Amino acid sequence: MAGLQRQSAWPNRIEFNSVEYKEQTMQTGLVQFNPTVGDLEGNCRKILEHAETAAAQGAELVVFPELAVCGYPPKDLLLRSGFVSACDRAVEAVARALPPALGVLVGHPTHRGQPSGCQANAASLLHQGRILATAGKRLLPNYDVFDERRYFHPAETIRPLEFRGRKLGVHICEDAWFGQPDTFYHVQPDAERDPVAELISQGADLLVNLSASPFEINKVARRRDLLARHCRSGNVGCVFVNQVGGNDDLVFDGSSLVLNARGELVEQLDAFVEQVRIVDVQPGVPARALQMASRPRQLLDALVLGLRDYAWKSGFRDCVLGLSGGIDSAVACCLAARALGPQRVHALMMPSRYSSAHSVADSIALAEQLGIDAGVVPIDEIHRAYEQANLIGGDLSSQPAGLADQNLQARIRGALVMVRSNRHGWLPLATGNKSELAVGYCTLYGDMAGGFAVLCDVFKKDVYAIARHINEEAGREIIPANIIEKAPSAELAPNQFDQDSLPPYDLLDAILEGLVEREQSADEVSRDFPAETVRWVLQKLDRNEFKRRQMPPGIKLTRRAFGSGRRMPMAARYTQFNGFPTE
Repeated sequence: MAGLQRQSAWPNRIEFNSVEYKEQTMQTGLVQFNPTVGDLEGNCRKILEHAETAAAQGAELVVFPELAVCGYPPKDLLLRSGFVSACDRAVEAVARALPPALGVLVGHPTHRGQPSGCQANAASLLHQGRILATAGKRLLPNYDVFDERRYFHPAETIRPLEFRGRKLGVHICEDAWFGQPDTFYHVQPDAERDPVAELISQGADLLVNLSASPFEINKVARRRDLLARHCRSGNVGCVFVNQVGGNDDLVFDGSSLVLNARGELVEQLDAFVEQVRIVDVQPGVPARALQMASRPRQLLDALVLGLRDYAWKSGFRDCVLGLSGGIDSAVACCLAARALGPQRVHALMMPSRYSSAHSVADSIALAEQLGIDAGVVPIDEIHRAYEQANLIGGDLSSQPAGLADQNLQARIRGALVMVRSNRHGWLPLATGNKSELAVGYCTLYGDMAGGFAVLCDVFKKDVYAIARHINEEAGREIIPANIIEKAPSAELAPNQFDQDSLPPYDLLDAILEGLVEREQSADEVSRDFPAETVRWVLQKLDRNEFKRRQMPPGIKLTRRAFGSGRRMPMAARYTQFNGFPTE
């Protein structure tokens, strides 16, 4: 089936021949599904195709992720008149079209069984042409990128769903995260009512979690650990099925899991691919080690999938970006070539009078290695035209190579990229990284111009790590060594280097991890790093929120990304240091 990938290293079906467990056996299909938000017809067509594939492989029950019918997150589509009713009709149509003997658990929004004007985030069990039962989500997250209390009514009752003699403890995503210390709740919701504990107390003999759990670095291990605790506490196995694919600023890694009653991992689906696997959770199945890629590999895979799905689901097939000879644009170009194919990547090299010869040479070498379309468009003539116009009272001539002049060069380049984008309908990529965006070392309408900011949640240290991984994986230089090894420079003024204006990136990134990722105070971060440097970084971080608010969308990879999950004021004066605001 197109778009469905399976790995030969692990069978798609796990056979259990022991007579002892024959009566307990229920072959279950896990469908790691990549929906498009709002595409009810397309999503339902894929649900049917995957269900039929699983049934042909012997599945009796097939499990899809949270809100698979409409895709996650649907955001304010849920408030549009008729949308949830259309989802209800779609679920009914899927039920009628499924093989009658097959049971299917699928996530969707619903009005059914809800108070007037309310809707639920639900999972329905489909069987024999009808909706056999529906379970609602109780814990509605409203932290970080989640805003489910805006849309959904929480489930008032929790009970197992019975199917083929099994009591399925069906629950949805956040319901499994009850009581976790890292969910940013200020007040734990329904603190006395743990959905999973309630299902276990009612005799659930298999926990089934339908999730749309966004990717974060090393989150696979966190999920495994929390699911294992539930299994051990109730002496019950667990099936966890997660969405895969990119939707706007979120990317979902899949990495679906099956655990036995001892909390041991017995099956794991691959990360970042749409996949079907047939499993059964029974005693005696040998445990296996959790598979988790290195940090650079996780970031690379997440970025490629997020970029590919953002482009394709938005209607773009090609992209265009500036290629400067620096590390950020080089990595962005490699990501684009992997995501869309090298024939669909169009790069512009736009040297100025300050560009070094090796920057152009390095860019040409990279383009040749990748096999992308690349052209050279010098900007010096355009730059001189601005100077000769002596715009706005001679502001450029009064400070040659000053800040206004440097930003002008970036904006000329941004305009040229946008011209190609407009002319051909290509997605323009901005290539700035998280370290520079944090402190405002970027130009509005210049290097920030674009339709997608592919590296906006990648610290500079990780940009280098991804570059090295790309070369190591290939066994040769895809990204020229000179790009990786040379001192970073914007090349907008004579003899300019990033570290003339910024702390060393290793130090900057470490401070930003404290201030942004962990939301530590300046005092706390200053216990480990120079106080004056922390003060400078914090002031830059706070003062440049207005720039980040105008940043193109990008992919969330960390616990605290710039974007919808981090909502800081722009017109504000509080800069905390030693417990007091400072000017």
